[in-house]
Amino acid sequence: MFDPQLLRSFVAVADCGNFTRAAERLHLTQSTVSQQVRRLEEDAGCRLLDRSQRRVVATVEGERLLGYARRILALQEEARDALGDLGSAGVLRLGVPEDFAAERLMPLLAAFAANHPGTRLEVTSGLGPDLRRAWQGGEFDLLLVKQMGESDDCLASWPEPMAWFDSHHNPALGREPLPLVAFPAGGLYRNEMLHGLDVQGRRWRIAYSSASLASVCSAVAAGLGISLLPLRVATDQHRVLDADSGLPDIQGVRLALYSRQGQGSAGRELEERLIQLLGSI
Repeated sequence: MFDPQLLRSFVAVADCGNFTRAAERLHLTQSTVSQQVRRLEEDAGCRLLDRSQRRVVATVEGERLLGYARRILALQEEARDALGDLGSAGVLRLGVPEDFAAERLMPLLAAFAANHPGTRLEVTSGLGPDLRRAWQGGEFDLLLVKQMGESDDCLASWPEPMAWFDSHHNPALGREPLPLVAFPAGGLYRNEMLHGLDVQGRRWRIAYSSASLASVCSAVAAGLGISLLPLRVATDQHRVLDADSGLPDIQGVRLALYSRQGQGSAGRELEERLIQLLGSI
């Protein structure tokens, strides 16, 4: 029996004529799509794609399998929809940024879960790089993630205003080298913060590092250092630094929503609820 995931990658490459475009359509990495096609060829015992041409085309054996593959995938979607109509929509997996999970999203997710008892909603919060790796590995059906700039393949995106934060009672700005409170290496905010300061030629040091937004905000409020954070998390314990501080202006951070193709009715409803919520913030 052929794995439908492998068949989906095979069909995408055959339709696009290119591994890169197929990977973009499936929201996977090119290497993942290539591996899946190779696994399918191993299972089939023959070459299914001719890669020697400028445009990748199906071999004779590949053309023969292509029709079956389309029918198998269509039947899979039909079965999913039929089960959804009976109130058993299966599992819906959502990845969300750690700094966005609690404050606004939980009431929406709780209401959605209550209205869809036949759907097992699984929500994972984490840092952007970890979420993206899980998405590329096929571990999520829906993904909310922070990124720099807009993307053509996301379902929707919204600006995330950023600001430099200092302590209201124990300011760190002016100390040398400049103490920073940061998320772990590889995080979007950390990368942009360090890059901006390096471009200015400023001396800095990491005074505190944590994967927890609450811990980062508390460390800044206590005066351990300054940090680059979403403007929406500011409290009266923080001082939001303006352009007069001389710190680099960081623009272009966006919150993007990605969705797998072929979502059932529950997945489409969650998409709509997320879009409504994020569009109102």
